[in-house]
Amino acid sequence: MPNKLKNEKSPYLKQHADNPVDWYPWGEEAFKKAKAENKPVFLSIGYATCHWCHVMAHESFEDPDIAGLMNEAFINVKVDREERPDIDSTYMTVCQMLTGQGGWPLTIIMTPDKEPFFAGTYIPKEARYDRIGLRQLIPGVKGMWKNEPKRVEKATAKIREGFTRSQEFESGKFPETEATDFAAEQLAQRYDSQHGGFGSAPKFPSPHNLMFMLRQWKLTGEERFLDMVTDTLEKMRLGGIWDHIGFGFHRYSTDQEWLLPHFEKMLYDQALLMMAYTEGWQATQNPLFKQTVYEIAEYVERDLLHPEGGFYSAEDADSEGEEGKFYVWEKSEIESVLSDDASNFIELFNITGEGNFEDEASKQRTGKNIPHLNAALSEEHSSWFNEVRSTLFEKREERERPLLDDKILTDWNGLIVAAFAKAGFAFGEERFTHLAENAWEFIEDNLFDNGDLLHRYNDGDAAIDAMGDDYAFLTWGLLELYESTGKPGYLKKASQLNEQFIELFWDEDKGGFYFSIADEDQVYGRQKQIFDGAMPSSNSVAMTNLIRLSRLTGNMALEDYADKIGRAFSADLIRSGASICHSMQAIQFLHAEAKEITLRAEFSEIAEVMEWLRSQFSPFRVLHFVTDKHQESLAQIADYISGQQRVDNQPTLFVCRNFTCDHPITDLEKMKKALG
Repeated sequence: MPNKLKNEKSPYLKQHADNPVDWYPWGEEAFKKAKAENKPVFLSIGYATCHWCHVMAHESFEDPDIAGLMNEAFINVKVDREERPDIDSTYMTVCQMLTGQGGWPLTIIMTPDKEPFFAGTYIPKEARYDRIGLRQLIPGVKGMWKNEPKRVEKATAKIREGFTRSQEFESGKFPETEATDFAAEQLAQRYDSQHGGFGSAPKFPSPHNLMFMLRQWKLTGEERFLDMVTDTLEKMRLGGIWDHIGFGFHRYSTDQEWLLPHFEKMLYDQALLMMAYTEGWQATQNPLFKQTVYEIAEYVERDLLHPEGGFYSAEDADSEGEEGKFYVWEKSEIESVLSDDASNFIELFNITGEGNFEDEASKQRTGKNIPHLNAALSEEHSSWFNEVRSTLFEKREERERPLLDDKILTDWNGLIVAAFAKAGFAFGEERFTHLAENAWEFIEDNLFDNGDLLHRYNDGDAAIDAMGDDYAFLTWGLLELYESTGKPGYLKKASQLNEQFIELFWDEDKGGFYFSIADEDQVYGRQKQIFDGAMPSSNSVAMTNLIRLSRLTGNMALEDYADKIGRAFSADLIRSGASICHSMQAIQFLHAEAKEITLRAEFSEIAEVMEWLRSQFSPFRVLHFVTDKHQESLAQIADYISGQQRVDNQPTLFVCRNFTCDHPITDLEKMKKALG
């Protein structure tokens, strides 16, 4: 019989609807029942494409004996972390406090008042690997709950005190360039000169770190920063973390060499990496980086696009119960599929009989291979590979595909809007810009309820109040769309969304944005986040948004909010900058000789100038491209552009910096020089 998850919209929750565990979704019913029966709550948090979530589910939650123990001892609650990142964030903070690490599945045991007293991640059915097993844990917790209530109270009080301390940020002055210099040197010390990237295994792409280092190169002129970025972008693109057959990046590399990935593909990774490779191309004109952007776009449009324009969340790592099975190849299979082309492919892509894919448990080679390159393909090989890849792709499509997590999240869609808009501008690619515009239209049509932004859409249902990431990332997407298209409506909507964000989430007392709205689900109150994870934090993104909006609209009060964020989190920004690299980009912007640029022209008049502008890596500027059609509506949002009229009816460039403006420029060659 299905449990209480049977009517949920989340693919992750629906995966557990037929478990013998009597799961409840997060909500009043579960916690009322826990109080009425005086039982602790077993909270399990994961997501649909999480490999170890599948392992724990199959091993324990599908086991009738373990389910029986859980149902007798607990009220059991399942949460999709991607649907409720606010709940996940609270309890992940607790897990990191108690265990020194975090991850998913996240396992929390707590009181009916939502106060945790035990936290862990994956818990096996039986004790092993120095981990307690559920079979031993459950009776132990049951006994403690019944016989040692004071011990539970003491644990919850200690956790509450520690959590409160975690939200005490040391304020101070707004960080100077010493903070960005220190952050860059922190990353430089962790740089892996052999394989690219920062640190050792596991190795994450962290594109916001790469984008920060590109800006540091631009500011300082130190080529080593550019070299670190370009080497990392190249090594990731050549490695197994990149899907050479179907395109797109896998989640992260379990090894130092970018060879063996965790195979899930996340929308936010594609978005952030598309932006990093776009900027990498602007900085270097490396054709491999442009190719990578186009191939990420092909993957996202082919496999993650909703028919009405929004983008799905992710694809699973597993198929047929095995991680990576969809993506790996035996040498004999390649020989069979490619015949005469096989030997060339086998040599170039490092395919062997024993394989390079190891079983995660035994560490034995399986005879399966993850295709990867040692060097970029030559022009001759690239042409040949296009046909070979198509053959392998068609063969691979015959396999059972990994699960598609088809929920649509506002924040992740905000990132892909930003990515497609940025790439559309850089490459003059209208198809990318249209994909960004269509995704925004999907959000506008489906994820606003009487003007209030919502977080999740699936199967015709939009729900869950938007959180900080939704507002910050969607504003970012709208700003990129505005600069890509010149359409004032996007700037107006970005301004309105930002106003809502301030109204609903700003901390008037201490500065900074809360992550969630105020409600009873926040057991310790509303959290604030500044540290970046796989995605940048909402406060990090908001800083840059506020600066750009201020410069674009002339509303200097918005820059004051950015200043207050910098001061509210001052100590962390100064001491831990390499962990907050998106905020570092905002600090770089404020300390750079940033430009406010207005181009008064029709595109047809300055096509050559625009092509040149698109190809430039110019991270410290804001751009108005003002046509006669849009001048009047734009002036209502940014009234200062009213005075920036054509000179002698010629295309005219206005450049302002350091609060002063240069003489208007009408000569096209001089425009290029001024825009450099």
